[in-house]
Amino acid sequence: MGKPTGFMEFKRLSEASLPVADRRQNYHEFVLHLNDEQAKTQGARCMDCGIPFCTTGCPVNNIIPDWNDLVYRGNWREALDVLHSTNNFPEFTGRVCPAPCEASCTLNINNDAVGIKSIEHAIIDKGGENGWVVPQPPEKKTGKKVAVVGSGPAGLAAAQQLARVGHSVTVFEKNSRIGGLLRYGIPDFKLDKRLIDWRMAQLEAEGVTFQTGTFIGKEAPAKYVANDAKKTISPAELLKKFDAVILSGGAEAARDLPVPGRELNGVHYALEFLIPQNKEIAGDGKNPISAAGKHVVVIGGGDTGSDCVGTSNRHGALSVTQIEVMPRPPEHENKPLVWPNWPMKLRTSSSHEEGANRDWAIVTKEFIGNNGKVEKLRAVRVEWKDGKMNEIAGSEFELKADLVLLAMGFVSPEQKVLDAFGVEKDARGNIKADTETYRTGIDKVFAAGDMRRGQSLVVWAIREGRQCARSVDEFLMGSSVLPR
Repeated sequence: MGKPTGFMEFKRLSEASLPVADRRQNYHEFVLHLNDEQAKTQGARCMDCGIPFCTTGCPVNNIIPDWNDLVYRGNWREALDVLHSTNNFPEFTGRVCPAPCEASCTLNINNDAVGIKSIEHAIIDKGGENGWVVPQPPEKKTGKKVAVVGSGPAGLAAAQQLARVGHSVTVFEKNSRIGGLLRYGIPDFKLDKRLIDWRMAQLEAEGVTFQTGTFIGKEAPAKYVANDAKKTISPAELLKKFDAVILSGGAEAARDLPVPGRELNGVHYALEFLIPQNKEIAGDGKNPISAAGKHVVVIGGGDTGSDCVGTSNRHGALSVTQIEVMPRPPEHENKPLVWPNWPMKLRTSSSHEEGANRDWAIVTKEFIGNNGKVEKLRAVRVEWKDGKMNEIAGSEFELKADLVLLAMGFVSPEQKVLDAFGVEKDARGNIKADTETYRTGIDKVFAAGDMRRGQSLVVWAIREGRQCARSVDEFLMGSSVLPR
């Protein structure tokens, strides 16, 4: 805990951001971490709650009260060690995690929660600035070889854990750069990609090998070949060369909207817009889809939709409208009813603050265009009763749309990879594996992250990668010193 009376003395302080007019001009990060004194004050708000629900609310079980107290006392380097003991990549979660820990904070019952995420952000940035984040190579090698398929947060966490106990780890990535959806799915203004490169250098110094432009399966789909997957390795070849294989790719199969006019030019999946934009910023070619001077409609109210809003504004869109099929959430949750669980309430992202028209309880019926190009969409308002959706008679309307971005979530991982390995799937098309061993029904093959649990958060991917690494280590060595 921090100061015993701190939660009564100090108010929550949110991180500062650059002005909207400035940040819309570029793709740089714009959230400023707390300075030492601000972080100390916020750490002081951590109360002597007895049972720290924040720790169980956090998927990686961060030991939050401990590092809050250490920051309050000025012991920054020790705070970083405690943070790293449960989380390999706090520079990612400190930026893009929605902070379920704060929803579970005891102070959140009737006050503003402790600013856990902002303190985490400050700790890791201070560690980076002072050179405290250094490679931890193993004292000796085990002679065992592990292949990790997918270089997102689950794959990278598993790779780092296994390398640190002496296994030779090779990470395979179908794209030309490491990072998976961290690299390509999250805009640079939310996560500067230099942070991925920074961690890559650490992992390489710890013995991890990266092999990019490589699709693992029987035959790479054309869309991957066009996007850098120049080599294909079969599962049989991989299993022959390695003692264990971890499947840790992301859930990239997007939910479609099969309505009339879906084939019109200008109607795209969100990642068809976001991935090329990140590649353009990295110097890997121009984004073929532009929102400049267009009326943009984003269908889907989640984080991916918000990323489309922020990117469209930076392109110079004439207008951006985001619509969602679910009803508008309440402004504030009923805390006695939902605490310490994640609440359903209205969330306004930084991208929304930069400019967007938002509307709820809307179903798109048709895309309408001319000469093969979308010009508008026809929609209807709906009401929800007893969990069922009903269209409201006479509520049909049209929205001008020169560019439509479908951001309605992701249904499954790449099926061609799963089929090539012959792994058993669950009802949602994910790999069937439990959270005790993370083992599939195929010998030597493990699964973690989105490929096992479906579309989820970065912090859940890190948790699964760490736990899977322990299971692999036990499989290879008979026991493991790695934490779960």
